[in-house]
Amino acid sequence: MYEEEFDTSNSLAWSPDDNVLCYIRYDESAVPMYSLPQYQGACAAKDQYALYPGSMSYKYPVAGRPNSRVSIHSYQIDERKTKDLPLPDADIEYIPRIRFAPTGTLMAVALNRNQSKMTLYAVNPLSTVARNVYTEESQAWIAPDTYQNIAYQADGMVIMSARNGDRMQLYKYSYAGALISRLVSTDYDITKYYGADAVGNHYFQAATPTPIDRSVLRRDAKGAVTRVAVPGSTADGSGTADADMSPGCRYAMYSFSDKDTAPLYTMCTAAGKTLRTLLDNSEYRATYADMGVTKEWIQVPANGNTLNGYIVRPSTLEPSCRYPVVMYQYSGPGSQLVLNRWEMDWMYYFAQKGIITVCVDGRGTAARGNKFMHCVYRNLGHYETIDQVAAARHIAAMPWADPERMAIYGWSYGGFEALMAASAQDAPYAACIAIAPVTDWRYYDTIYGERFMQTPQQNDEGYNAGSPVNKAANLKCPLLIMCGTADDNVHPANTYEYVSRLQSHGILCDMMVFPNMNHSINGCNSRAVVFANMLRFLQRQFK
Repeated sequence: MYEEEFDTSNSLAWSPDDNVLCYIRYDESAVPMYSLPQYQGACAAKDQYALYPGSMSYKYPVAGRPNSRVSIHSYQIDERKTKDLPLPDADIEYIPRIRFAPTGTLMAVALNRNQSKMTLYAVNPLSTVARNVYTEESQAWIAPDTYQNIAYQADGMVIMSARNGDRMQLYKYSYAGALISRLVSTDYDITKYYGADAVGNHYFQAATPTPIDRSVLRRDAKGAVTRVAVPGSTADGSGTADADMSPGCRYAMYSFSDKDTAPLYTMCTAAGKTLRTLLDNSEYRATYADMGVTKEWIQVPANGNTLNGYIVRPSTLEPSCRYPVVMYQYSGPGSQLVLNRWEMDWMYYFAQKGIITVCVDGRGTAARGNKFMHCVYRNLGHYETIDQVAAARHIAAMPWADPERMAIYGWSYGGFEALMAASAQDAPYAACIAIAPVTDWRYYDTIYGERFMQTPQQNDEGYNAGSPVNKAANLKCPLLIMCGTADDNVHPANTYEYVSRLQSHGILCDMMVFPNMNHSINGCNSRAVVFANMLRFLQRQFK
């Protein structure tokens, strides 16, 4: 759970002098077990299950159920002594990060169960005294970037936060908790913080010049912000630039791509002077130069908002033809599919087969400010569905689109939203494809589900309204649903329970399961089978 939802890969921290090891203890004794069946299968065959299926069991708390109890401890190498490091707050449910600051103080991030309150503690591992040095609260949820990516520097710590407005910004605090400065104040979201160099320059990534772009920026010691001329990037800053900085930010591996430019990787000085081109992907790009497929940006008016989107279509559209359209979306809170970056995926092949793909990021998605994102709080699937249906109807009115051959598709959260939209009263779809969908947030884990919905005990109405299982009788179009039987993220029970409800209402659907496959359904050519099955299903529905 912590690895999946908090991006936690390490629960240990060594002191700068290597004399103290601190760690998080997870007591899972109260967490219920969850079991998934294991079969022999053909991909990485498990021959021990050839005649009798086995099972994989692990601790998994679904929404509203007990989490693991977490605590922090230290071990002193010289004294060979273990100490408890208690944090002074009874509401602590999660400890997603511990890390030593250069000062030798252990910094521990704690969250309440609703993830609406974050507290940063400075802990002395020897005396065991913990001091609250930073607290942030939200009317919705604290952005994971705020507590997952705190930068601990010699003279203080840098925190990404939207605490003083609608946008993620950068703040520098002392280790006593005093605000040193607001490093930047912008009308766009900061998306990554890379670090600072010896002369006081801070490097970061931001969603500018538009929300679909990403620029690498530098804030100098006087507060001036300028864009780093990342090799390959355009003069206007459009596209996606990123960086992997060396310690001290003297050097960087920069990357750049846009919808027409395959990723370029260069080793540079922090200022952007090229030292070596690592990979330019020119041959890769040339391979797809004559596909006969075009990607273009669109903006869709929907319910008082302007939504960003893109179209992947045949380069030449016959004026007398109306083309079938797949509305592709993910829609999850804080996600973003509409980005000016290179991607070569299934939609390009579908375009060669005469099927246009349209992707629109509706309310709840990232880089448009908290007001745009937080409106989905406690009500997942509501505004997303309104926006997806509105986008589909807008596209259906285009002269090249066939309004009788519109489909919606999504994977994971996107599968959830595909089912929600296809069950809406005014659903305009002729087909729906849902892969590994969440079909009731009561089936999903505590950390992710409760971050956006609170617990079922707190928000029963929201859980009921945002449940495709409860809306199965309203499905308006033919459905293809797929999942892996070993999906330990979105359990296959989500799919089975939904299909069971369809059966109880006498509704037919197409279903395909992938034995022993996880949430990604990858390996042994299975991903190709997924997209081939999608194409076959759509061609059948679009006749």
